[in-house]
Amino acid sequence: MSGFVGDLSEKQSTALQKFRESVKDVLEPEHDDHYLLRWLRARNFDLKKSEDMLRKHLIWRKEEDIDNILRQKTPDVIENYYPGGHCGFDKDGSPVWIDPIGNIDPKGLLRSAKKKDVIYKEIKNAEYVQQLMKLQTKKLGKRVDQIIIIYDLENFGMKHLWKPGMDTVVKFLEMFEDNYPEALKIAFIINAPRFFPVVYKLIRPILSEDTVNKIRIFGTNYKSELLKCIDADQLPVYWGGSLTDKDGDPKCSSKITLGGEIPKEYYLKIASEEMENFTTVNVKRGSSLQVDVDVKTAGSCIRWQFTTEGYDLGFGVYKKTKDEKQHAGKMIPVVHSERVDSHLVPEDGSVAVKEAGAYVVRFDNTYSYIRSKTISYLIEVLEPEVEEVNAHTYDKTNAKGDKSDLCIDSTLDVGEGDPETKGADGQSTDM
Repeated sequence: MSGFVGDLSEKQSTALQKFRESVKDVLEPEHDDHYLLRWLRARNFDLKKSEDMLRKHLIWRKEEDIDNILRQKTPDVIENYYPGGHCGFDKDGSPVWIDPIGNIDPKGLLRSAKKKDVIYKEIKNAEYVQQLMKLQTKKLGKRVDQIIIIYDLENFGMKHLWKPGMDTVVKFLEMFEDNYPEALKIAFIINAPRFFPVVYKLIRPILSEDTVNKIRIFGTNYKSELLKCIDADQLPVYWGGSLTDKDGDPKCSSKITLGGEIPKEYYLKIASEEMENFTTVNVKRGSSLQVDVDVKTAGSCIRWQFTTEGYDLGFGVYKKTKDEKQHAGKMIPVVHSERVDSHLVPEDGSVAVKEAGAYVVRFDNTYSYIRSKTISYLIEVLEPEVEEVNAHTYDKTNAKGDKSDLCIDSTLDVGEGDPETKGADGQSTDM
């Protein structure tokens, strides 16, 4: 495999030394020259771009707690129905991953789990493969740092072009390109349907030239090509090898989740009795809804639940810097604004805030020039025990006798653009 330090030209070796010096403040002991070369090659040895890419990656790992992601629980529906799995290794010892993507049920999945949970599953897969590579490197006594992925598009149809599903694919590809450079060895796309060029056109802008050069596209005549780089005993019978499960399953479903239609009992919804406490508001096109939240105690949690009718909506949490109404750009982001598919799956979550003060939960529809959005929401503040946060004495009971202060006020913020939730061209991209 390429990628060894000895393969570098004198100019590239000098760039590597300069790069190590420029990022030495964030490097860990395991970040050797091979690690640094991944980022340099991903940006064609442009030192500034490589540094920006690496620093953003390390911030992302910290913010998303990626080092602990393999310990996090994945929703059952994703574990049972999200296709993919590791089946073996290629002739060089690189992991081989098979993704029967044609069996995915995009609508069922995104009506049963949050888009973020789906993305997290892909990150968990990527981190699992990184661990496999480390074990292979130790076992074989040579560096293993790339993967072969087989995307099987058998059963892939027009339903897979559903926009929220494709948006999730694009989001994952962006994440993979930004955070796992040089990790792909070959991507085999097999059983590609006739309309695959349409799909490829949608994802091509996300892919780097290096990734594009590693893609191999086949119809049904692919098995001999796979066996050129993968021994038969490392590839399931169904895909041209000799590997089976102990019970003779040719698809090795003990190793590879095969996907399938998701039963409707997995679909998420908010119980009608819970909705009695929700506030329902129409957010006009080109506007946003700001819900003021008064947090009296440091260490409190702001908790939210909301659902929209028919279309997505931007969502973010901010801390005010002044005791007056403010635009989003003038406030401190606590949860960065992001468009969410709250019309498909009810959104819920919470964030712990370090300081008491005035906060805002903001529902953003400024990117939509065509449609108003109807939202039903519930915002709560959960206060900690005083002893836990070493807080000053305070009155925990509000006028209603509750143990928490709920949102006090809400105002429509008309016409304020939010670049974090706009489409790339600033136009509405609602369905």
